[in-house]
Amino acid sequence: MADDNRPIQYMRYAVGEIVLVVIGILLALQINNWNENRIDQQKERLILKELHKEFISNKTQLDTVLHINRRSFQSVKYVRSELPIDIENVNLDSLAFHLYFMGYTYTFNPSKGVTNALMNSSTFNLISNDKLRQLLIRWEDIVIDYQEEEINANNNYANQLKSFEKKHFYWDDHKKWLTDPRVDLTILESIEFDNYVLDRYSDLKNIFENSQGELENMTKTIDEIIELSKPKK
Repeated sequence: MADDNRPIQYMRYAVGEIVLVVIGILLALQINNWNENRIDQQKERLILKELHKEFISNKTQLDTVLHINRRSFQSVKYVRSELPIDIENVNLDSLAFHLYFMGYTYTFNPSKGVTNALMNSSTFNLISNDKLRQLLIRWEDIVIDYQEEEINANNNYANQLKSFEKKHFYWDDHKKWLTDPRVDLTILESIEFDNYVLDRYSDLKNIFENSQGELENMTKTIDEIIELSKPKK
């Protein structure tokens, strides 16, 4: 009887050994996966930290660009409100001041070092937040859409409107724009001057009030990326 039970005992022992080995393997795999996940999470935190810094910087730059462009827009709106110009009644000092500042141009050129490096490597897969991933995928297109209006406005000013100013005004100093004795003030009452002002007004208006909402989309996207990449406490 004892001899008959030995195979069963050996089998039980063998099965027990196999079970222990399997459990050991599974535990080892689980520990390995846990370590890999922990390392990936550490990498993700570092990526988000750099991403957060980059978009904080981009927001600061955008705020500066918008401040300058808004000042130009306010100036061109003032000049537009004075059209058609009556030389005898217009305040030439105020007009000269706003003519000078409505020509200020500035373009948003965000930093893309971290974003581009992230998009062009496998580390992009470490970002666990789906919404943040989608925002980063769309970021380049959002920037291009917004920059289009700025670039159009700046190119038109540089290639067309600036030459009008240099031809008719003392271009270097706004205090002398209209007071230099060589300036023919009758140009202010011409259709050419009106069109020059209206052209600049249209370009700046397209930056802030275009129907596609590029500026709103830009500011919203930057704010969302900043919030989603914020370091966790």
